[in-house]
Amino acid sequence: MNISLVIPAKDEQESLPELSQWISRVMQTHGFSYEVIFIDDGSTDNTWEEIKKASHTNPSFRGLQFNRNFGKAAALHMGFREANGEVVITMDADLQDSPDEIPELYKMINEQKYHLVSGWKKKRHDPISKTLPSKFFNYVTRKISGIHLHDFNCGLKAYHQSVVKNITVYGEMHRYIPVLAKWAGFTKITEKVVEHRERKYGHSKFGWERFVRGFLDLLTITFVGRFAQRPMHFFGAWGIVSFVLGFAFTAKILWDKVDSIFISKIPLKRDVTEQPIFYLALVALVIGVQLFLTGFLAELLTRQSISTKEYLVIDRVG
Repeated sequence: MNISLVIPAKDEQESLPELSQWISRVMQTHGFSYEVIFIDDGSTDNTWEEIKKASHTNPSFRGLQFNRNFGKAAALHMGFREANGEVVITMDADLQDSPDEIPELYKMINEQKYHLVSGWKKKRHDPISKTLPSKFFNYVTRKISGIHLHDFNCGLKAYHQSVVKNITVYGEMHRYIPVLAKWAGFTKITEKVVEHRERKYGHSKFGWERFVRGFLDLLTITFVGRFAQRPMHFFGAWGIVSFVLGFAFTAKILWDKVDSIFISKIPLKRDVTEQPIFYLALVALVIGVQLFLTGFLAELLTRQSISTKEYLVIDRVG
């Protein structure tokens, strides 16, 4: 099979009939063998009914239905697990992504041998309240990840099958799939300018809180990517720094005490336990030991198999 198209959908009943027809037309025109996997992410409208209609009309369309809203990352995770195509392409269900981009995305993965191609909505039809924070978000992500993409959060992406089968998308990590791919060893990553169409139906499902969660997730994924297999390198390094500081403070306290008794013979103005440096030394030594213990425990945990969270699918079609 040439292409698996994975499409998360949340309350998109109005756009799905038009999107399904458009996808079928593009696939038939270019002679692709394909499957379309819709994931109904806890919709409260008739999205699931529209998915079932599409499946009855075209056997290449399939659907999964969540029992509640788990989020886009969960939907992509399940879609990736179900996908059978050599090339896996994701897109949003709101008609802002154009299916006409599919042939070129497929070519870049299949012929140019990229691992991942990310869409870049160079000309966006969004209010400034979304475009400005998005530009800042993408700038920071580029600097931290070292991946030079302009639009990490674009839903239109293409992957070689080996990529989606070897990464785990969870939480809010759908924004950082290129970063996940890079840490997994898939480094041939590029971008393609794609059309961003004005929203025809419904409204955006994301608010300002996604940027806060996004930056927290970026810190998480950066730490996990760099130190997941060697946590002692991180905790041990900071443990050494803290322990050395504590030892230096302790040496200073002992030297002052020895000096007051044997050298200058000038009594200390305050007892050792009344000096702020005593508590700094104590805290630094304790933190150093705790960081070492955390590093050892983390090393033990990395030896255990990581269980993947399962999402409850209450129905399927196709």
